[in-house]
Amino acid sequence: MFSSELNELTDGNTLDWMGRRVLIVDDEPYLLRILSFKLRREGYDTLESRSAEQAECLIGEHSVDLIILDVALATPTNGFDLAAKLQRNAKTRHIPVIMLTARGFSADVLRGREVGAAGYITKPFSTEDVIARVKAILG
Repeated sequence: MFSSELNELTDGNTLDWMGRRVLIVDDEPYLLRILSFKLRREGYDTLESRSAEQAECLIGEHSVDLIILDVALATPTNGFDLAAKLQRNAKTRHIPVIMLTARGFSADVLRGREVGAAGYITKPFSTEDVIARVKAILG
């Protein structure tokens, strides 16, 4: 469908038709699947990434409204480093980031704030808590 036809069908209001997009970055496949499933049930569009490097590619290719980012990725770039890189980039600094971690140390929470995280959730967590945080940020 052409964009002009889409605008005619939706009176130009395509945001009501399309869900907000959440990028989930975690190296645990089960966690990616369950968060993606639950967010889609709530009307959000999702992208999944198992590495910081793949996440950067997806952010470059797609419009992303929020990122859920694991701190301890088993990749060369960890979640803190990716969040800091996104914060330094004028094209991505507006994207809110919710950090996920198994480490709930106050130093880690502080570091998350320093790299611009909009939220910090410690594992284990309920998916309802994550959805509530996403809704609080995106509406």
